[in-house]
Amino acid sequence: MANCSSATALNISSLTPHSFSNLNKHNQLYSNNTFFAPLHKPYPLSSSTSTHNPPSASSTNPISDFFTTSEDDDRPREECGVVGIYGDPEASRLCYLALHALQHRGQEGAGIVSVHQNVLQSVTGVGLVSDVFTESKLAKLPGHNAIGHVRYSTAGSSMLKNVQPFVAGYRFGSIGVAHNGNLVNYQVLRDELEENGSIFNTSSDTEVVLHLIAISKARPFFLRIVEACERLQGAYSMVFLTEDKLVAVRDPYGFRPLVMGRKSNGAVVFASETCALDLIEATYEREVHPGEVLVVDKNGVRSLCLLQHVEPKSCIFEHIYFALPNSVVFGRSVYESRRAFGIILATESPVECDVVIAVPDSGVVAALGYAEKAGVPFQQGLIRSHYVGRTFIEPSQRIRDFGVKLKLSPVRSVLEGKRVVVVDDSIVRGTTSSKIVRLLKEAGAKEVHMRIASPPIIASCYYGVDTPSPEELISNRMSVDEIKEFIGSDSLAFLPQDSLEKMLGNDNSKFCYACFSGNYPVPPPTGNVKKLGDFVDDGLSGSVDAIDGGWLPGSRNLGVNDKSPSLGKEVDSAV
Repeated sequence: MANCSSATALNISSLTPHSFSNLNKHNQLYSNNTFFAPLHKPYPLSSSTSTHNPPSASSTNPISDFFTTSEDDDRPREECGVVGIYGDPEASRLCYLALHALQHRGQEGAGIVSVHQNVLQSVTGVGLVSDVFTESKLAKLPGHNAIGHVRYSTAGSSMLKNVQPFVAGYRFGSIGVAHNGNLVNYQVLRDELEENGSIFNTSSDTEVVLHLIAISKARPFFLRIVEACERLQGAYSMVFLTEDKLVAVRDPYGFRPLVMGRKSNGAVVFASETCALDLIEATYEREVHPGEVLVVDKNGVRSLCLLQHVEPKSCIFEHIYFALPNSVVFGRSVYESRRAFGIILATESPVECDVVIAVPDSGVVAALGYAEKAGVPFQQGLIRSHYVGRTFIEPSQRIRDFGVKLKLSPVRSVLEGKRVVVVDDSIVRGTTSSKIVRLLKEAGAKEVHMRIASPPIIASCYYGVDTPSPEELISNRMSVDEIKEFIGSDSLAFLPQDSLEKMLGNDNSKFCYACFSGNYPVPPPTGNVKKLGDFVDDGLSGSVDAIDGGWLPGSRNLGVNDKSPSLGKEVDSAV
């Protein structure tokens, strides 16, 4: 994987030190739908708010509670996807299409910000991209430059205010930001900012970045972003929009993906995955390198090195689960990675079987690889319904495995009397796997053999993936044999981590395996750390200690590299 060593290195040690004493002089309040122009610069207000009401948590629907915790949350959750477009007259509509391609990265909120006549205009809402945006709303987002965001979050009455992109006005103008990732030092930074007078309007860690930019005295603008990012620890792939610039930045470890492409008319496009580029007919050029800042304006694209190079630690789960198979992520085909995972499973954990099936959709390509290597037919033994949402009519009496049956339907003619290998991407809590095994056996499967296309997950992620606490992770509590008994399968095998690393070859050391090992490239702070950057007070009231499950114990892992990267040594005066 390339890094930003070839880009211009920045040294901001000579810039004005961080100062919080005058924060409240220029710290503008904002909402994610309304831009408040700075007082010294009389921009007209322009905004558009979504008419969608945020979903309210029901305390009277036990089936809803059962479905949410047992089915929806028995998967790792990627927080979001981002898009940025510079130099196209249809920028907001292209953002809309690109967000459709990234819908798998977040289904609970979406937003687009465009700039027109030096005014940042925003439309955000709760729901799918197609729910949030209509032709009339897109018509309110003219301009050649735009950024967009899709989001996964916890539910809550204040969820709408946390939907990105965020837009803020401050003393130097206005800025919008869309963020994919999670900041492990979010609470420390927020406490410091609030101690010095900052007022926060959301519970998202992304808002911290805007406050840090607002208090920076560095010039030109991109150096404010650099100065802010110097203080961030954790995962961030972000796109920023100002009146005349689009800026893309990726953390030095490159935890979350971000790619750059170009349309035939010269427009520059950034997106979380290449599948978004494909949909809007933009040609993939390269990744945004870990630690790189890319500034796009009327002068073209300039590449700068945010921080000196450290060894990348990109999230391996992008290849296991999050990304679409037709994407190229971290320079590798997701399809080919998953196919290789299945081949490894068939090679190292073979079993006599009659048919290979997948848990759709993320297990399909690995199952194809398994079937290819095993010489056994691959068939669709489980059919997934793509029309199941979070709200549905409660049955008159509780149905066993109700949530799974809503989503997955067994094909009896494929399963009956057969020895079945089932390939899935991961096991988190184990509750869904046990119900799938039972579903298959009730449909007539003679034997059910589970094959998991990832190593066992034993640790939580702090870099933009919503995973349960270690105590809830079944692989952290049970051996493989114990998990097999728990889910009721006839056999169970995980992808061996050493085989995964061997398959990755020279790229092996460039991936993060913290969820499999507990060795964190950027260790979480000691004491309580946040599971998600936007969890605290997200529709909840009362003390932080009263939030059940929102806080996790800090890492007690020894030998973690805790050296903070330092900045480069030179500033390009031409930028």
